[in-house]
Amino acid sequence: MHIFDSVAALRAQVGEWRRDGLRVGFVPTMGNLHAGHYSLIELARARADRVVASVFVNPTQFGPNEDFDRYPRTPEQDAAGLSRAGCAALFVPDVATMYPYGPAGAVRVEVPGLSEVLCGAFRPGHFAGVATIVLRLLNMVQPDVAVFGRKDLQQLQVIRRLVRDVALPVEIVAAATRREPSGLAMSSRNQYLEPDQRERAAELSRTLRFMLEAARRGEAVEAIEAIAGERLQQAGLQPDYAVLRAESALEHPLGGPAVTVPDLVALAAARIGRTRLIDNIAADEP
Repeated sequence: MHIFDSVAALRAQVGEWRRDGLRVGFVPTMGNLHAGHYSLIELARARADRVVASVFVNPTQFGPNEDFDRYPRTPEQDAAGLSRAGCAALFVPDVATMYPYGPAGAVRVEVPGLSEVLCGAFRPGHFAGVATIVLRLLNMVQPDVAVFGRKDLQQLQVIRRLVRDVALPVEIVAAATRREPSGLAMSSRNQYLEPDQRERAAELSRTLRFMLEAARRGEAVEAIEAIAGERLQQAGLQPDYAVLRAESALEHPLGGPAVTVPDLVALAAARIGRTRLIDNIAADEP
């Protein structure tokens, strides 16, 4: 596996692959990789001849009181894991490479509407940071296909809209959420949890499934969301939200007495201790 820390060297390698007629896949990450990340690599390898992964903890998507400084960083472990997973190249830029004028002086990208709801309402500026870094990475790597996890569905939809709006020539592929045996969605932040917190955090996915089942029975949206919030609180979680939405239009709350949307998805974000967890389950997820 090649390891690059400069854009020029990375582009030279990608250019060589392209001249050989090879299709290039890309998986951007913030490192501290787990099985969920490696499933993204597996999917990218199925869609491309060569896969590039990046590891960069992006400062512009963290708020002033969030966990940027303590976000787990395991570069040697990540590089070894990516090599075993079949990555052809690893891009490990520093802040100066990603933000030549510094994070505060960077050109920023906004995806209006979708960025201000759900997690965006609780993390102002977060999705501007996400859109900014993803656009930069896609421009630097110039892949044919890029893979993102469905666990952060709002992020996925922001990126899809960004790519379509600025006409980037890249296919965005969504990878299914990988879960622990308890149902808890895999996340680098899970390691912050104490054993008892980890058990209680599994209520997040159980509540999402309850919401979908209640929607299928024709119960009112408002009632379902209210009960979901109560369930999370009873389990010791502090919910930011627990809602039903149409996946194709996350920014628009569902109205009416019952849910009949074909692309229905239940989404939630909640805190347990100092850790904020997110999850979502679509109506067709097994």
